Amino acid sequence: MSIEKNNKTYLYKRIVRAKLYIDEHYIEDIDMDGIAGEACLSKFHFLRLFKQIYGLTPHKYVTSLRINRAKELLRNGIAISDTCYSLGFESLSSFTKLFKRYSDVNPSIYSAKAKDINRQIAAAPLNFVPQFYIEYLHWDK
Repeated sequence: MSIEKNNKTYLYKRIVRAKLYIDEHYIEDIDMDGIAGEACLSKFHFLRLFKQIYGLTPHKYVTSLRINRAKELLRNGIAISDTCYSLGFESLSSFTKLFKRYSDVNPSIYSAKAKDINRQIAAAPLNFVPQFYIEYLHWDK
């Protein structure tokens, strides 16, 4: 095995370690220096490698994790303000802007649609089961 291949594998493992750190701590106030430190790389080298491997900057990756978690919380009926502050956003307005940028709708519309879908599921749960599954289980007979 060549030295160059070993070096790439070693760097890749460092970046993966940093990504796993982000996955565990994305709600906390983590900075790029801290994340780069997890990878034992300089900040600029880390940023370049992370984007090359994952296609996103670490900051955008953290934001996408937070927005995805926000969607989950909103679907489960958690208030917008509680969702915002529980995920480490500093203000409701910044959360709303980011949520809309990543989701194409603001959190209040997303939450209202989720509540409507939840009501529909409660009223007629079989409408949300795929037809092939209903036929497979013979629920249609």
